[in-house]
Amino acid sequence: MTKENSWFQEAVFYELYVRAYADSSGDGNGDFRGAIEKLDHIKSLGVDCIWIMPMYPSPLKDDGYDVADYYNIHPDYGDLEDFKIFLEESHERGLRVIIDLVMNHTSADHPWFQAARNDPDSPYRDYYVWSDTDQKYSDTRIIFLDTEPSNWTYDEAAGQYFWHRFYSHQPDLNFDNPAVHEEMFKVIRYWMDMGIDGFRADAIPYLYEREGTNCENLPQTHDFLKKVRRLMDEEYPQAVLIAEANQWPEDLIPYFGDNDEFHVCFHFPIMPRLYQALKSGDKTPIVDIWSRTPPIPPGTQWMTFLRNHDELTLEMVTEADRQWMWEQYAPEPRMRLNLGIRRRLAPLLDNDQRKIALAYSLLFTLPGSPILYYGDEIGTLNDDSYLKDKHKANDTRWIHRPRIDWQKAEARHSHGSVEQRIFDGIRKLIAVRKSIPAFSDFNNRELID
Repeated sequence: MTKENSWFQEAVFYELYVRAYADSSGDGNGDFRGAIEKLDHIKSLGVDCIWIMPMYPSPLKDDGYDVADYYNIHPDYGDLEDFKIFLEESHERGLRVIIDLVMNHTSADHPWFQAARNDPDSPYRDYYVWSDTDQKYSDTRIIFLDTEPSNWTYDEAAGQYFWHRFYSHQPDLNFDNPAVHEEMFKVIRYWMDMGIDGFRADAIPYLYEREGTNCENLPQTHDFLKKVRRLMDEEYPQAVLIAEANQWPEDLIPYFGDNDEFHVCFHFPIMPRLYQALKSGDKTPIVDIWSRTPPIPPGTQWMTFLRNHDELTLEMVTEADRQWMWEQYAPEPRMRLNLGIRRRLAPLLDNDQRKIALAYSLLFTLPGSPILYYGDEIGTLNDDSYLKDKHKANDTRWIHRPRIDWQKAEARHSHGSVEQRIFDGIRKLIAVRKSIPAFSDFNNRELID
């Protein structure tokens, strides 16, 4: 692998939620033209690559992860021309751009699903997973225990149950159907040919189902992902594939393969342990999880983070540790969501610049490629109106996906303010990290001794 093709190993990423970022039109929604105006802000941090959360047409019941059209832009965000200008402006500043690739499921509003449910003879019927009973795959856990009673939902029009690992408005695609593979390859080529630099692939452990298993991490999933990687290597060798898989580190190693699946995998278990260590003053949780993490193949990388668009997940800690984390970081029940915490970084750390600096110093001195969550670099707070208003509280993730009011944000960023010190501190840490390439080398175990 050439240096140019392995750029991601030493990169710092920035997660951008376009809808909440910068509004150029005054309609209350962030858009690509607004984001273009903030590219110099992003660039000034010293980051290398922007990851854009889903920008596809969608009913937005799951903030765009319920895709209704893989080939266009949600009208709130602009249009394809706006996206192309954003891409061009980013590249001119030396910023790469990756986008979300949502392969596991679509929106129930997607034309494929509408055709499937309304016509049993439609070729799209076999694009989804159907059953006459809701008892199949009974060994499979329910991910959203707080909202979904089952992984099956009965559809009156179809007269059958359809399978979904996430919300009941997000039917899973049927990867036993080769036509679904071809559809995903078309989507990949469409956006890669437009000039993006890769994908963050959403929810990849769940692509296949088999009776008698937990329907996660199945061999068939890896077989398909190798096909995706082969396409990328042959046609787009400088692009990156990043796996979002909330799994234990030893279960993630197969997603690297022999460097023939993903280039990068998110390391979810490290994230809650950073907060454990900060609150307890004890590095043991961090050292233990890194010690448990196997070496990775040459040419691959872990991705680390403090916060992202999802709740601060506590799936991979003990029940006792989960209760302790809730007590320490989410004392009010409305601050909790499913098995996690729905709060942004600054409120989690009491809006204390020293605590935030310490958290980032931990992140940026760990091996891997770190990623920043939009707005955390300026101390963005929760949208607490969702905590105080019982009618809004069910809009579960807007709390930690708030819109940035740049006028107010810039007014707060006077010289010497907490927000300005946070921004300057992160910029300095990124510069120091980039001056010491060893920080990116996970297999150098001396870094955690």
